[in-house]
Amino acid sequence: MAAHLLDLPPQPYTGEKARLSRAFDYIILVLALFLFIGSFHLHVALTVGDWDFWQDWKDRQWWPLVTPLMMITFPAAVQAVMWERFRLPLGATLCIACLLIGTWITRVFAYHYWNYFPVNMVLPATLLPSALVLDAILMLSNSLTFTAIFGASAFALLFYPSNWPIFAGFHLPVEYGHAQVTVADLFGFQYIRAGMPEYLRIIERGTLRTYGQYAAPLAAFCSALLCSLMYVIWWYLGKWFATVRFLKKI
Repeated sequence: MAAHLLDLPPQPYTGEKARLSRAFDYIILVLALFLFIGSFHLHVALTVGDWDFWQDWKDRQWWPLVTPLMMITFPAAVQAVMWERFRLPLGATLCIACLLIGTWITRVFAYHYWNYFPVNMVLPATLLPSALVLDAILMLSNSLTFTAIFGASAFALLFYPSNWPIFAGFHLPVEYGHAQVTVADLFGFQYIRAGMPEYLRIIERGTLRTYGQYAAPLAAFCSALLCSLMYVIWWYLGKWFATVRFLKKI
């Protein structure tokens, strides 16, 4: 009788076992989602930093250069997994949507309600149009090379135009203390932040100013070139981490 029972195929989960199994899967999925949101948000906070935190740091030189370059990393890695394993062209859009959720939670609760900064001063930039184009190019081309050259470049080049309708009003000139400043600079004067010596506002400093008043297009094209390289590196990083390996029996 015991030998006969051992020959029976495994029975599927039914009833209470199936419900508990699904509940456990949902818990793991939610925890993994929050872990991914936190890791991507931490990556952006440590690399992009103040250029995407404060309104008066969103300049024409470093903001369109650093932000797309550092934000294409996780989308490229997740695209490698979602496209090669599941043929789903939504890796970049999923990453940027998760980042926006985590960023808005941080800006509203940590900076607005906790530290009383106005929401307009800590508005995050959006990369959803860039992510949608990146996913669309990968889906239509089915080519890593084509996506790295054209998709990653479009990811960087679309950043400044897609954010300009949101932040253009903060670049309007106002008179303050017998001087002309922008609305974003006025925020910085009214809401004082850390006064440490290493916390100096680094905006529009560099050799790009020698080319005249065209710092933003030059920064965007420089970011497009670097994003093509960064996309390939993180694509293969994501592919390497998603590789399934089996141990051979000894």
